[in-house]
Amino acid sequence: MPIKVQSELPAIKILESENIFVMPNERAMAQDIRPLKIVILNLMPTKIETETQLLRLLGNSPLQVDIELLQTATHTSKNTPSEHLTTFYKTFDEIKDTRFDGMIITGAPVELLDFEDVDYWGELCEIMQWARKNVYSTFYICWGAQAGLYYNHGVRKFQFKEKLSGVYNHKILHPLHPLLRGFDDGFEIPHSRYTGVFKEDIEKDKDLEILAISEEAGVSIVCNKNGREFYVLGHAEYDFDTLAKEYFRDRDKGINPQIPRYYFPDDNPSKRPPMVWRSYATLLFTNWLNYYVYQQTPYDLEDLKKLYE
Repeated sequence: MPIKVQSELPAIKILESENIFVMPNERAMAQDIRPLKIVILNLMPTKIETETQLLRLLGNSPLQVDIELLQTATHTSKNTPSEHLTTFYKTFDEIKDTRFDGMIITGAPVELLDFEDVDYWGELCEIMQWARKNVYSTFYICWGAQAGLYYNHGVRKFQFKEKLSGVYNHKILHPLHPLLRGFDDGFEIPHSRYTGVFKEDIEKDKDLEILAISEEAGVSIVCNKNGREFYVLGHAEYDFDTLAKEYFRDRDKGINPQIPRYYFPDDNPSKRPPMVWRSYATLLFTNWLNYYVYQQTPYDLEDLKKLYE
């Protein structure tokens, strides 16, 4: 089944060339089924690239998904054309009276700041608070995951000595958990961050459960046991060359970055990195959509309020 988006979104041409079923609003209106309603709060500076990555994964499932793109009103993106944001994105004030089956909150390049020093922190807290009663299941990514763990559970982040960048192997701690159904015992996904969370802090919270961990990257996937919050500290959605772009960007800025680990063949940045995490990324998002959005959300989203009565 398709994802449903606005007809002129640039990602459509890319996704259609990959045989991913994308349905314009006009065609979807003729169908007599209720699609899943997913809102994506895109905090990444490269918004068009990020929305394409996420739509690719959300569109690779048998479920029809109605996508709403969300931006912050308290921060102006410098890397995305304002026309694109005006055309395809809404602000929180425009969607706060709507309920959604699921929500995705992306990462953001603000890890070295204290949460409270991020210029849109107050707005993000308002959105996360709103999501508790208006979204059935929320999927937090990278810095978004750290922000969610801090706001929802008081879990603090810590800073690494150097940036964690590469494609790391992970061990599954709960192989029967539905989010990781179909995964091998070990799996790989990229990480690109300066901060992390302590395993001990997660274990102190009776509502949280660590699903996957990496010897080198640390805690990687955490869930709320009620199935309504998922925290992925890596970037399963990344394209094969996203880490390379980040590496070359930082190198050109004179930051002198470390070569991403387990990424370039022979650690040679001139060689094309292989894509070894695509199947895991697809499973991760498809399992979330199926087991924690489609099968759990009330058919009538107004019934979400009954969960809090």
